[in-house]
Amino acid sequence: MTAATHSPLFPRESDAGQIVTPPRDADAVLDGLDPEQREVATALHGPVCVLAGAGTGKTRAITHRIAYGVRAGILQPGSVLAVTFTNRAAGEMRGRLRQLGAGGVQARTFHSAALRQLQFFWPRAVGGELPRLLDRKVQLVAESSARCRIRLDRNELRDVTAEIEWAKVTQTVPADYPAAVAKSAREAPRDAAEIGQIYGMYEQLKRDRSVIDFEDVLLLTVGILQDRHDIADQIRRQYQHFVVDEYQDVSPLQQRLLDLWLGDRESLCVVGDASQTIYSFTGATPDHLLNFRTRHPGATVVKLVRDYRSTPQVVHLANGLLNQARGRAAEHRLELISQREPGPEPVRTEYADEPAEAEGTARRIRDLIAAGVPAGEIAVLYRINAQSEVYEQALADAGVPYQLRGAERFFERQEVREAGAALRGAARFGGNDSLLDDVVELPSQVRAVLSTKGWTTEPPAGSGAVRDRWESLAALVRLAEDFVRAKPSATLADLVAELDERAAAQHAPTVQGVTLASLHAAKGLEWDAVFLVGLTEGMMPITYAKTDEQIEEERRLLYVGVTRARSHLSLSWALSRSPGGRASRRPTRFLNGLRPGSVAPGARAVGAEAGGPVERAGVARRKRRGPVLCRVCGKTLTDAGEMKLMRCEDCPSDMDEALYERLRDWRADQAQRLSQPAYCVFTDKTLMAIAEAVPGSSGELAGIAGVGSRKLDRFGADVLAICAGEECAEADRDS
Repeated sequence: MTAATHSPLFPRESDAGQIVTPPRDADAVLDGLDPEQREVATALHGPVCVLAGAGTGKTRAITHRIAYGVRAGILQPGSVLAVTFTNRAAGEMRGRLRQLGAGGVQARTFHSAALRQLQFFWPRAVGGELPRLLDRKVQLVAESSARCRIRLDRNELRDVTAEIEWAKVTQTVPADYPAAVAKSAREAPRDAAEIGQIYGMYEQLKRDRSVIDFEDVLLLTVGILQDRHDIADQIRRQYQHFVVDEYQDVSPLQQRLLDLWLGDRESLCVVGDASQTIYSFTGATPDHLLNFRTRHPGATVVKLVRDYRSTPQVVHLANGLLNQARGRAAEHRLELISQREPGPEPVRTEYADEPAEAEGTARRIRDLIAAGVPAGEIAVLYRINAQSEVYEQALADAGVPYQLRGAERFFERQEVREAGAALRGAARFGGNDSLLDDVVELPSQVRAVLSTKGWTTEPPAGSGAVRDRWESLAALVRLAEDFVRAKPSATLADLVAELDERAAAQHAPTVQGVTLASLHAAKGLEWDAVFLVGLTEGMMPITYAKTDEQIEEERRLLYVGVTRARSHLSLSWALSRSPGGRASRRPTRFLNGLRPGSVAPGARAVGAEAGGPVERAGVARRKRRGPVLCRVCGKTLTDAGEMKLMRCEDCPSDMDEALYERLRDWRADQAQRLSQPAYCVFTDKTLMAIAEAVPGSSGELAGIAGVGSRKLDRFGADVLAICAGEECAEADRDS
């Protein structure tokens, strides 16, 4: 997982552990730039707008532009302010500028730059010390809601806090909040009048306690620059030249601050891509980028379309997605041109159900790792965090290490822990709980218990924490439904034991491995291989995307996902949620015309040669495989753990307990040596199956579920030696 585009045609700025020698002079700064990047680097006067597609090297272009201006003596390092949106991006920019011999240039986030100015000028503009900056505004929002006698649970509290942040960056005062929500067609997490009331109380408490929040840093800086022309003039004398990265994500408040920094000058360079606008829910808008040439008629406009990140096959699919886009941002889309050698075609796979999709994805990932792709260069991207659990489990079963980005692990989420405690209490004292009176079926019992924690039969409207909480609880309900389908006689206590076992298996230490992340969390990153999963209507676009603009933002979100891939790209969807379910789901409309048999708006159906093959791996594999039968009683098995053991959980086991313990000791040693969780060597179920079968040959060992060719090659000799009562070969241990 990396943040900076690199390829053989696009050398990295530096390699770890190497000292980079700055270019010898200004002209040398331009070496290695393509014609468009060179045009950006040498356009040092007047307003400049750089429209930069994904993977086209925008950071490279603007850092070389600053460095060229400094090294040529046109720009003074201390007079340049480069602003972006994350500390990581600002740090990367500063590092590149130092390597190019342009140290001393200020590269900061909007908030960091504003806070420095506010701290310096506050005593002069207002007097005294700057009010204390709130560490966590959510606590004050909680107190505000309590004073308004409005009860918020933990997740509603987080959503209302986000609404207050949105209101402030859009410069909406509390009294105007309800009207602003209605005008923007925004889905508020609660009644807009209630949120406006809480917002007003929050602002009052801040004034009473002389504290400010993160958004106030920008608001107060804007206020001082508007009221104190002498301070504004001093800042403008300090900073003569401005560069803004990710300009499509600028909020109205940030644009107002930028205008005040500039004054009547036009020494501004902005860089952005309207097709990557995916944060409108936070107040970001591409309008400032799209209107740049209107506001600055004489602006130099440069388009970067040479894609150094992705193969022609990936770029072709990305371009195809945007070709069907509508709206103003789509009118300014960039047609990317790959600069890389051809690679594999994107794989489109249709599965019968979600577990099959997760298992199939895990198998493909395992194959890629076996073929030499590092686990850290592979990502599984999904629309919402609640989708992660089934992929966590599938990767764990496949022995593939993984890490979550931008989300808590499923069983560590607060709502999941609370739900587990409630289910555990119901299992223990359910006979005295009126909630479970006349409720016999296990899934109904689970629904009854979780209804006290926020689960409802229908999902809540809108997005945010309330929706995420509901999705987590709904995942537990689905798990109960699947569990009782595999074990019709299962009790609530059995389900709780199953949840505990799953949680224990997934509480392993975090290791460097396959990245699991939401599409929003993946912005700005890239991997060799990307798996885009769950691409069905209702998830992509998400159900609460109603307006045309909301639908188009969902399309852009998928575009961002596609353009994260360098070489290997997989797109998949499942026709039903659970095994045996009705195949009622449809692939996302965004792939219409880009997959065989589908029709783009106003076009005829495409064939395999146009859209690439669609594999129906989940359906075909199960039909070929047939039922898995218990080797003791002959009953058909559906539970994944039982299928590994080849017997029902309740059927008698002939496991060699001593052998099982020796295998566990060996696994612990291997896991420590490899710095991986134990389950990445073999899961408990696989060790149990080995201890029951006691294989005597490689063929017998390979026939046990969970022992693939890679693990057979790596661990087979050790396992067979242990089964034979021998010591493992020392050479094998050190391999």
